[in-house]
Amino acid sequence: MVSTRTVVLRKMTQAQNPHSFEFKSSKRSESSNGEELEVEEKEDDYYDDTYCENCGLGHKPAELLLCDKCDRGFHIFCLRPILVTVPKGSWFCPSCADSKKVTKFPLVQTRIEDFFGIQKFAQDCGKKRRRSGRVVVSKKKRKLLPFSPSEDPERRLEQMASLATALRAVGAKYSNELTYVDGMAPRSANVTALEEGGIQPLARDNIETLKLCYSMIKRGVFPPLMVVADPEEGFTVEADRFIKDLTIITEYVGDVDYLKNRENDDGDSMMTLLHAADPSKILVICPDKRSNIARFINGINNHTMDGKKKQNVKAIRCSVNGEARVLLVAIRDIKKGERLYYNYNGYLNDYPTEHFI
Repeated sequence: MVSTRTVVLRKMTQAQNPHSFEFKSSKRSESSNGEELEVEEKEDDYYDDTYCENCGLGHKPAELLLCDKCDRGFHIFCLRPILVTVPKGSWFCPSCADSKKVTKFPLVQTRIEDFFGIQKFAQDCGKKRRRSGRVVVSKKKRKLLPFSPSEDPERRLEQMASLATALRAVGAKYSNELTYVDGMAPRSANVTALEEGGIQPLARDNIETLKLCYSMIKRGVFPPLMVVADPEEGFTVEADRFIKDLTIITEYVGDVDYLKNRENDDGDSMMTLLHAADPSKILVICPDKRSNIARFINGINNHTMDGKKKQNVKAIRCSVNGEARVLLVAIRDIKKGERLYYNYNGYLNDYPTEHFI
């Protein structure tokens, strides 16, 4: 059951400016002559006994969560991993949620094939993969490169199992393409002609490179990436082998919906797909139910120089056959073991990253 105090906190975060008004309530008390009086309480009085267990402060009450089990308080930005917004529904602090530990996906080839919908698992991709050598980077025209998978089939299994573990932990199904669901935006709404200011079409050579990446994934040959659970950042992605500059890491996928339908959504992974001139036609990608590894690539703190230096991936919105797509592409060479980061505010500066690690 959600406590009354928690409900009040969550309602405050939905206000346009939670600091522009005083929280007021009233309580009854009796005067010396026995008459009943109404005493006004202010916000500061209401939160006097509520503080964050991590920082010990009770400031910023609109961002102070109360655990629905132990009733202790935590700032969303003091949690590790942090929460970008106050979640809807019940919420449990790390101590009370310990019972929900991540269970590793079994390292069994048939189980992994079934999870990702792979009909025939590729045991070797060496010779076929060498065709990608034709896609080169020239000074005149910068072409995208297909990812270079790990050569060891067992290592590829481990990489896929790490992704399956993360997806199952967040309750999402695997998908490697944009999905259009009844009740959300139809595919006919994804027309790049509606983009405000236009959108760059993906060059023909780069479309062929993207197709090559998709064909490898369908055969069970995934990008050389490992999803790891970090106590500070949550699920995050590491390069499991050297990744060259301009390599296609993955496409950002999920359910496509109108932004107007998601204004009160507490999901922290929505991506702009189509920024239409008409606000009612703006499209976003919502990876909460269906997604791939893109969902677990973390963002930088673009309020600090150290945060900006961590960026090694860029989200590129482009037009493919008249439809908007979002690709995550390496913007420099990435060493094995290096974590992948990109700027969540690469296009619109409306994502709160000031508390990102």
